[in-house]
This record gives sequence, structure tokens and C-alpha cells, in this order.
Amino acid sequence: MKILRAIFSRTTFMILMVILELAIFISIYHWFGEQAAWIAEVLHFLSGIIVLSIIKNSRHLSSDMIWIVAILLFPIPATAVYILLGANMIGSRTTWNLVLSTRDAKKYYPHDEDTQKDLITQAPELRGQFRYISDSAGFPFYRNTGFDYYGLGDTGYPVMLEEMKKAEKFIFLEYFIIEEGIMWNGMLEILEQKAKEGVDVRVMYDDLGSFMTLSASYAKKLEEKGIRCISFNRINPILGIIMNHRDHRKIMIIDGKTAFSGGVNLADEYINVKKIHGHWKDNVIRIKGEAVWSYTVMFLTHWNALCKGKKDEDFTVFKAEPEAGKEDGFIAPYGETPLDDEITAQNIYMGILNQANDYCYIYTPYLIIDTELINALILAAKHGVDVRIMTPGIPDKKLVWMITRSYYKTLIEGGVKIYEYTPGFVHSKVFVSDDRVATVGTVNLDYRSLYLHFENGTYLYGSEKIADIKQDYLDAIQQSHLMTLQECHTGLLRSYFIAVLRLFAPQM
Repeated sequence: MKILRAIFSRTTFMILMVILELAIFISIYHWFGEQAAWIAEVLHFLSGIIVLSIIKNSRHLSSDMIWIVAILLFPIPATAVYILLGANMIGSRTTWNLVLSTRDAKKYYPHDEDTQKDLITQAPELRGQFRYISDSAGFPFYRNTGFDYYGLGDTGYPVMLEEMKKAEKFIFLEYFIIEEGIMWNGMLEILEQKAKEGVDVRVMYDDLGSFMTLSASYAKKLEEKGIRCISFNRINPILGIIMNHRDHRKIMIIDGKTAFSGGVNLADEYINVKKIHGHWKDNVIRIKGEAVWSYTVMFLTHWNALCKGKKDEDFTVFKAEPEAGKEDGFIAPYGETPLDDEITAQNIYMGILNQANDYCYIYTPYLIIDTELINALILAAKHGVDVRIMTPGIPDKKLVWMITRSYYKTLIEGGVKIYEYTPGFVHSKVFVSDDRVATVGTVNLDYRSLYLHFENGTYLYGSEKIADIKQDYLDAIQQSHLMTLQECHTGLLRSYFIAVLRLFAPQM
């Protein structure tokens, strides 16, 4: 039965369709016969133009290096594929819907001058970072009146369930992975009940992220339960670059009063019910107050871009009067999109590193970074900052883990401390610095998160609860192994093999 399911699965179908498409492409090239030589000359010429154009315009050359190498080594097929993907990107309705919806949503982000002024008054040395987030990236700061950090999915999950049970108007969920099991079924039971009560329940999951965990018809099944559902950027067997841009966000909004985010997807390993890679170290952040509005706008932006039915013409109907709470610093939820020229998440990470004075502690499941980030990490360490990075002790992807470890030697020699979480897999994505700044979100230190995926994060300044994030990190250090230079040694052949892997790292 398992063999039959594998044969007739979506994965098998997609592989066969891609093979068929490549076969058709090669056949058409040969079909031109005598004209093939002329086409080859044109593609040779275009390959040089394209390589020069990539070098001239690239914002992150390391991630574009695979195209440069491929076009130089195989100018005809690589140039043809590059042109095909570029045409697909320009002509993709999904792309333009996302671009237009994101552009239209900008009007819903409020920028309060008094809040910004107070923020800069409290930390004038960080005004550049604050202005970048609010002015260039376009995400406003709010006065923080309530966030809570949970250092494990195990402890955050019960809180999520309790908040869902309180819903009276709407529950919105946007997640990369959903998998049927104890975690998701516990949520689904509440969502079904709330839908019966007339609550507006919407679920959005990434089609590739949930490719192996949900059936192709799962969105329809949820619709039959009264839950509106979108499978984000459905996989298309036709080669297309937009297929490479996935929705890696993790967002839940309840009545516009409470939002959840963090690293946790909705599957059992994230709450350690199922252990595949040892103990799963992840996090959940709960946000209350005015800042929930930014997450509401982020969700509705994607929903409007992808939904085929009635769109939400006025987002403000979902805006709630924030509950009163003690002011405790400032907060700015932010999003990342690969469809603009702003590298928001990386710039926020770089800003934290560049402004750190005492320490900067980092959680990341993957460490596949370009020279800019490598140099920033090393420079901070040379400035006397205690820079620590925690990665998994048990990998989920062996090749990616090998690439991650290949960066250790350079960083350790530069003064950066690398820890591997001995009990299992670290999935948290956190920067915390100097007891006053932190960001908690979905953005890994790898090319996919930084440049290719839709992501989100929560920037925090001046809150007393940043101490909880720091303490969580220090507790995890006690269960981790400090890597040494001797452990980073690799043989000559292995070094060259990893160098080749690094070329393909942007696609891993």
C-alpha cells in the first residue's frame, strides 16, 4: 500500500512533469536543426550580457554565484533556463498579485511621530536602526504593552489553545507547515467549533512546506468544515522562479487583540510529541496591544493576493481596540518579501550586530551566510562583543549541516563562539543583544530565509522581558557543546566537496 501511495503521490507526479518539461525543451532545441547553431550563438552572446548584469545589479552576489558559474560552464542551457525563469517571474499572476497587494497594504501601517520621537530619545545611538525599520522597511513601532516569550513549543502551545478558545470575531493562521497529529488536531477542533459559532476562521499554509504532510485537497476539506483556506503559491510542475519563493511565515491572530509568532510550525515535532531529531528547541512569542495590528495587516495582505473569492476591501474592520497594559519598551513586527529590493531581515540582523557593545546571542537552525554577514559577525567579536551562535547538535538535513559546519572555522578564528545544542535540533531564530534589543521570528541565517522566502519577525527594544529571551539562551548553553578549531578540521577532498555544495547552498 505504501508503494502504491508513493507511485501515485504528488511528489512522483511533479518529478515526472519536470522531467517531461525538460525533455520537451531539449527536443524543441534539436527540432530547429540547422537553426540550432544560430540560436546557440545568440545564447552565447546573451550569457555574457547576463553574467555582467548579475554582477552589476546583485544585492547579494553570494546567492547569485550559482547562476554565474552555471552560465559560464554551460552557457547555452543555463542561459535558456535563466531567460525562461525570468519570463515566468514577470508573467506570473501570483507574483503581481503579491506585489500589488503588498504595495496597497502600506497605507494600513500607522507611523506615530510621538512614539518614534520617544524611542529615539531613549536610545539616540540606535536611531539609525529605528529609522530603517520604520522609514525604509515601512514597519511602525508601537509602545509595547504586552509580549511573552516561550522558549519551547511545548510551553507555548497550551497558551495558543487557550487564546483560541477566547475568540469571538476571527482567527487567522498563516504557517509554513501543517501536519495532522496531536498539535494540529487540537487546534482544528477549536477552529471547527469557532466556525460553527460564526467566527471568521481562515487558514493559509504553504503548499510546498506542507507538500509531504497534507493532501492536495486538504484546503477543500477545511472549507467543508466552514474554515476558509488558501494553499499558498500552489506548486506548479511548469518550471518557474516564483515556485522558489515560499511562505515561511508563522502567524496567528485572534480578534485583533492577540498574535502569536516564533519558529514553531503546526506539527507534532515542534512540541516534542514526536521526536525525529532529538529534543526540538523552538520558541513561541505572544503579542498583545497595538502591535497586533501589523500582524493582522501582514496576514490580510497575503490573503487578498491569493484568495479567489471576495477580497477584504477595508482592513480596518479587523482592527481592535487594544487592551490597556503597562508600557514596557517598544515593539515592531516586520515582514520580509523577496519581491522587492529591501533585504529587511538581514539589515535588521546586521543592525543589531553593528550596534552591539557587550554581547549578541544568536539561535539559528542553519548557518549558510554570505561574506557580508561573516565579516559583520567577526568584526563585532573583534570589537569585544561576546558573539555566540547556537546551531543544532542533531541535524535534520545532513548536507545542509555539512555546509553549516563549514563556516565554523572562519568564524571561530575571528573570535565568534559556536555552540551545538547537544540534545537535538535548534529551530529558533533569535538575536538578543545587550539586555535591550532582540528579534524573534522565522528568519534563519541562510539564503532561503534571507533572500527567497516570505518571512516575519518581531523587533523588541527596552522591554524588561528581553531578559527572558537572554535567560532561555543561557539555559540552552548549559546543554550545548562549544566547538573548537580542532573539531572543524576537514580533509582535502571533503573541503572541495563542501566548496561545491556551497555553490548550491542558495537552493538548499
